[in-house]
Amino acid sequence: MPRIWSETIAAHRDTVREATLDATAELVAEHGLTGLTMSQIAKASGIGRATLYKYFPDIESILAAWHARQIGAHLHSLAVVSESTAPDERLPAVLRAYAGLAHGQRDHGDLAAGLHRGEHAVRAHAHLNGFVTELIAEAAERGEVRTDVPAAELAAYTLHALTAATAVAAEAAEGSGAGGAGAPALDRLVDVTLAGLRPQERG
Repeated sequence: MPRIWSETIAAHRDTVREATLDATAELVAEHGLTGLTMSQIAKASGIGRATLYKYFPDIESILAAWHARQIGAHLHSLAVVSESTAPDERLPAVLRAYAGLAHGQRDHGDLAAGLHRGEHAVRAHAHLNGFVTELIAEAAERGEVRTDVPAAELAAYTLHALTAATAVAAEAAEGSGAGGAGAPALDRLVDVTLAGLRPQERG
């Protein structure tokens, strides 16, 4: 296949992919995951159904690609926070940013759970865990984090704690009927999580 033709096909594939995922993101934000169809995505993206099916065989493949892109964007944003923050504030800043991103996600039942169990999500979580482990290890060297527990264990604890914190904050928001009511609860629980990482006073 001539190179220019190959490049044209690749560019078209990328254009279709991005338009599809952009439309999917808008539809998920407006209506959630439940009931999303190929026809809706084709209409929202302006891509013919035949072309859409050429690149994505079913709705599950589109949602997996959308979810992978979303996770990648989140990981990139956490890296930006880390790089733009002073070393002694880096760990708290990244953990607060992670909690905010997790809180902003809207999960919808079994399909969302399946997306989080996908291979792309497993790889992303491993990357995230390694990233947080490194941040904790660096903070421990500066005396900001306890050293009686291995950094990898503290990272696993922290990520699980923040995931639970976002769930509690979401429940607080739903219980109050106010969308922003969960923010104070999330801030408090992030503070509790950070307190658990600090060096322990010797009695």
